[in-house]
Amino acid sequence: MGTAVCGGAQLMCSFGAAPSALNVLPVNKTLTSAPLANIMDNKPMVNIMPFGMCTSLANPAVASATAAALGVLTPMPCVPVTTAPWAPGSPTVLITGSPALNNTSKLMCAWAGVIQIVNPAAMTIQIP
Repeated sequence: MGTAVCGGAQLMCSFGAAPSALNVLPVNKTLTSAPLANIMDNKPMVNIMPFGMCTSLANPAVASATAAALGVLTPMPCVPVTTAPWAPGSPTVLITGSPALNNTSKLMCAWAGVIQIVNPAAMTIQIP
């Protein structure tokens, strides 16, 4: 069983230098101490904030800075690009018509990073 994820959950990207927080807007209308998240809470700069500096060469900013530095990896500011929802979610628990987000869900960034939940912020709500 997974743990439900709510606003303020701590996230980490595999190519990011710093953790970030999940921002869940109150449109889901399901509250604990903070709004509960569903798999559609995946919008960059709305739900998913930057992770400090990005080290992925798939990121065009990092690739061009690295090329300008003659091949020395040069991290650049992280701006996540997420186009698909979180996966897999919890298909038996729906929040505003979409599967609930649990702590085992992952989100893929277009720059090859894998975003995962480090701390779900809701420790007592178990969902399948």
